[in-house]
Amino acid sequence: GKELLEGLSAEDRATIAEALGLGDEDKGRETQAETLVKLALGAGLELFHNPEGKPYAMVPINDHKETWPITAKGSGPFRNWLRRLFYEKHGKPPGSQALQDAIGVLEAKAQFDGQERPVFTRLAELDGKVYLDLGNEAWEAVEIDANGWRVVAEPPVRLRRSKGILLLPHPKPGGTIEELRQFVNVPDEASWRLLVAWLVAAMRPSGPYPVLLLQGEQGSAKSTTARVLRALVDPNTAPLRTVPKEERDLMIAAANAWVVSFDNLSGIPVWLSDAICRLSTGGGFATRTLYEDDQETIFAACRPVVANGIDELASRHDLLDRAIILNLLPIPEEERVDEATLWAEFEEARPRILGALLDAVAKGLRNLPHVELDRLPRMADFAKWVVACEEALPWPAGGFLEAYSGNRAGAVELALEADAVAVAVKTLLENREVWEETPTALLQTLRQYVPEDTQRTRAWPNSARGLTNRLRRAATFLRQTGIEVEFYRTPGSNSERRVRLTKRVNDKTSVASVASVAPNPGNV
Repeated sequence: GKELLEGLSAEDRATIAEALGLGDEDKGRETQAETLVKLALGAGLELFHNPEGKPYAMVPINDHKETWPITAKGSGPFRNWLRRLFYEKHGKPPGSQALQDAIGVLEAKAQFDGQERPVFTRLAELDGKVYLDLGNEAWEAVEIDANGWRVVAEPPVRLRRSKGILLLPHPKPGGTIEELRQFVNVPDEASWRLLVAWLVAAMRPSGPYPVLLLQGEQGSAKSTTARVLRALVDPNTAPLRTVPKEERDLMIAAANAWVVSFDNLSGIPVWLSDAICRLSTGGGFATRTLYEDDQETIFAACRPVVANGIDELASRHDLLDRAIILNLLPIPEEERVDEATLWAEFEEARPRILGALLDAVAKGLRNLPHVELDRLPRMADFAKWVVACEEALPWPAGGFLEAYSGNRAGAVELALEADAVAVAVKTLLENREVWEETPTALLQTLRQYVPEDTQRTRAWPNSARGLTNRLRRAATFLRQTGIEVEFYRTPGSNSERRVRLTKRVNDKTSVASVASVAPNPGNV
């Protein structure tokens, strides 16, 4: 009868012991679950929870500590670690129910008794310092501050690792970002500056982040360029992925990696375009928790995104407004290098390139409080950060904003060309400065400037409300071409909605911004 009690809870054990007529010494005997909890706590386990209430443990492994989630469901390293503790103590595995009960207790202690601490993936920030997880077995990280960078054995932040994470090499000082040029295919100096700017932004723990779109025909090294970029920031066993089936899959991928990358896209569907915009500037997704009726699982993330494809990937205004678009040229056959040679050379140079990137991040941390922009462009935080890092980047001061302004102008032109409503508005105002009508009347007017076959497609709104929505979406880019879009209601009891289109005459507005770094003792 005593064998029946193994693995049961203390209460069930006492009940069965009493029914079987066992002695008090059997009733008070420590259960496997109790033994597991004592072994775990005695091993130096640190229990805590993140701001969302998810329980975690800092587990001592050899001469370092690792951050693992605690969950009573499924499998994971924490469950196996408990099994090993029990086996080393008793020479046999614990019962499955005892293991489940022990994990449940430790999960509750982490949630209710442990401290609240944020948990990070790959990059973290604490007290003005940035920490980059190297992903190695010793759980080392690079600590970066305004004075430079160094490898630390025990970073003060909680860094978790998901499946697929690969290690970064120990960075080497004295390198230059120019070494990266031979491993990426960029057509000109402006594209080179923008590619490096995206990399530097991806090394910052807080967004927003621009979406890097690599476009070009077959043989232009789009995928290779994307893989190289990710290998410098967040290497993964699956560096490039196909399009997810739904937003939930996208957010799960973002929760388990730092860089989100898509390979060989044929355009970007509307739902994915909107989801990438939220991921670029920070957003969340909620879905019903599996096997629960009234509980939600919430995924929230802000991540650097890179995508490549042959087609023009983005057409919606909001995504183009957040994008850096690089059109790569095909590589001539006589200049091609086989992959084995390219990756061998890249691995040899990667520690130096990484060190140069870390130098730029350190300069950015030092200079950011002193950066002043005469005019804030879209993605202003990204622009200020790159300007702050520019002291350590291989171009003259102001070179990034010059390239960024040209790229944004191209994005504006592309967005307006792809928008039938915007094209009609520009045509309408070619020979006039102001046009004012109700949305219904304006829709009829604009139809005069649009081919009938276009009006029969989804590219053209079929209602006044649809026109209003399209004008609101295009307003930002139309403004940058000198056209203002205003919506208002007329006064009085017979009030009606009106739209006013105004063209600024001799407009000299530019999307470029002039930047400077104010003098400070550390910036000479």
